[in-house]
Amino acid sequence: MQIVDVRTIPLSYRCELPYGSAGGMQQRRDALLVEVETDEGLVGLGEAGGPLATTQAVVEQQLKPLLLGEDPLLIERLWQKMFLRTRAIGRRGLLMYAISGVDVALWDIAGKVARLPLFRLLGAYRDTVEAYASGGFYQEGKDAAALAREAAGYAALGYRAMKMKVGRNPAHLTQSNLREMQVDPERCVVSLEEDLARVEAVRKALGPEAKLMVDANCVWSPALAIRMGLAMEPLHLYWLEEPVATDDLRGSAEVARALSIPVAGYETETSLYGFRELIAQGAVDILQPDVSRAAGLTECRRIASLGQAFNLMVAPHSFSSAINLVASMHLLASLPNGLMLELDQNPNGLRTDLLKEPITVDHGGCVRLPEQPGLGVELSQEAVDRYRVG
Repeated sequence: MQIVDVRTIPLSYRCELPYGSAGGMQQRRDALLVEVETDEGLVGLGEAGGPLATTQAVVEQQLKPLLLGEDPLLIERLWQKMFLRTRAIGRRGLLMYAISGVDVALWDIAGKVARLPLFRLLGAYRDTVEAYASGGFYQEGKDAAALAREAAGYAALGYRAMKMKVGRNPAHLTQSNLREMQVDPERCVVSLEEDLARVEAVRKALGPEAKLMVDANCVWSPALAIRMGLAMEPLHLYWLEEPVATDDLRGSAEVARALSIPVAGYETETSLYGFRELIAQGAVDILQPDVSRAAGLTECRRIASLGQAFNLMVAPHSFSSAINLVASMHLLASLPNGLMLELDQNPNGLRTDLLKEPITVDHGGCVRLPEQPGLGVELSQEAVDRYRVG
C-alpha cells in the first residue's frame, strides 16, 4: 500500500457574537483538515492547526513530496522523515502544526487497516472519557450573574467540571510582551476585582463538588499570577491554566511553587523537547499538548509517556473542529495518565455540524469513544461544502 495523494480542506465559521479570552476576541473559527489517500482507496483524516493559508502551504508544498509513494503504515518512520527533512525550516510551531494533520490521518488509515478504533489500536485504557465544559468567555453584556447562569446550565446538562476565562485586565499587565499579546484591549475589559467576582459567581453556581478551572491564556506576569492565584485558592480551583507566557519557564515554576492550585499548560508548546523543559523546571503540574499543534498523536503520546514518568496527568487542549476533538478523545482513552477532555461550548459549526454523528455527552458528563475503525467518524459533506473556504 502506498500514499498517492495528500490534500487539505480549509474551513471557516464566522461567529455571530464575538467572544473573548485574555488573548483577544474571537471573530471566527478556522480549521484545516488533511486527507491522506492510498492506492487501495483508503483515506485518512486529520486536522492541522495554525493559520489556514500558511499551514496549507507547508502541508502541500513541504510534506506532501516527502510522503508520496511511501507506506502509510510506517507512521514512526514518516514522522521522523517529515520532522528531520524540514528542520531547516523550523522545529517548533507551524511545522509541527502541519505534521499534526498528516500524522493523525496516518493513524486513521492504520485503524481502518486493522479494523480497530484508534484508542484500541493504541492500547486502550478506557472506553469513555470525562469531559469538561470549556466556556465562561468574555462577551459584551455578560456580567458575573450571566456567567453564573451559563455555569448552572452546564451543570444541568450533566457536566461535573467547567473551565472559564480570566485575565482580561490589560491595565495590570507589567511586561511589554504581554501587552502586545492582548488583542482588542479596549473590549470586555475587567478589573482584577471583577475577575475574582466572576470566578466566585461560577463557583457558587456550580457548587462545591464540581471541578472549576480558570485559564489566563499566558498574559499574567508571575507576580500577578501568584497574587490572583492566592486570592482564588479559597475557591478550590482544580487547575490554573497558562498563567504566564509559555517561554517564561522560570516564572511558571515560581507560580507552581507558590500556589496549592495545580498549574496546567501549555497548549502553545508544540514539541516533546519543549514539554521536557516545562517538566524539568517544575513549570507545570498538568500537561496540555494539542493533537493538532504538537505534531499529532505520535508526539503527544511521547509527551504523555514522559509526563507519566514524573507522575503528571495529561488534559489535551482541544479547541477547534470535531476532528481535533475526536483525535483528542482517542488520545485520552489510550493513556493511563489521561485526565479530562476539553469540550468547547461556544457556537462553532465546525464542531457541531461537521460530523454525520456529532459527539454527545451523557448526563454523567462523559463521552463514549466510537467503535468504528480509525477515528470512527464520517464527515458531513453538506457541512464541508457550507464552511469550505474558496
